[in-house]
Amino acid sequence: MASSASSGAKFVPEEDNFLQRHVAFFDRNKDGIVYPSETFQGFRAIGCGYLLSAFASLFINMGLSSKTRPGKGFSISFPIEVKNIHLAKHGSDSGVYDKNGRFVESKFEEIFAKHSKTHPDALTNKELKQLLNSNKEANDRKGAIAAFTEWKILYYLCKDKNGLLHKDTVRAVYDGSLFEKLEKQKASKKHA
Repeated sequence: MASSASSGAKFVPEEDNFLQRHVAFFDRNKDGIVYPSETFQGFRAIGCGYLLSAFASLFINMGLSSKTRPGKGFSISFPIEVKNIHLAKHGSDSGVYDKNGRFVESKFEEIFAKHSKTHPDALTNKELKQLLNSNKEANDRKGAIAAFTEWKILYYLCKDKNGLLHKDTVRAVYDGSLFEKLEKQKASKKHA
């Protein structure tokens, strides 16, 4: 049930579209459009500092807005349309999202089969670097930077005390549930 802000209805991501579900967390008012201020609020909600949140909101929204708004002119407010997020998939990625934004289980499992050598269900920082290098496509600087940024933020936020990024955490970032979990953890620490 994709909808616009003008209709007043709430946007609901497609159940099998993990990429929409991933991005929908940042749609703080649930109107199907993510503005930089919402990206900033989402990053703050999951525990990122002001500078990282500000950088992420500009980097993400400026990079993805026009791709998710086919046929529409430039907008200085850099909105991202959640229903079209699959149009903004970048190169040099893991392939875990297909061209329509659906989760590809075999590609997810391949990450760990190929790269988690120290622990079968987790990645070390070194293994993460190897993953990023193996996914790099020739002449795809933007995609490589986007992939590096996404994975490094995930590692920074979610590595355990031993420096391991666990498989269940990576799966949760793909389906968007990790963001809700981090937001709840941050809120409970704030009230404790």
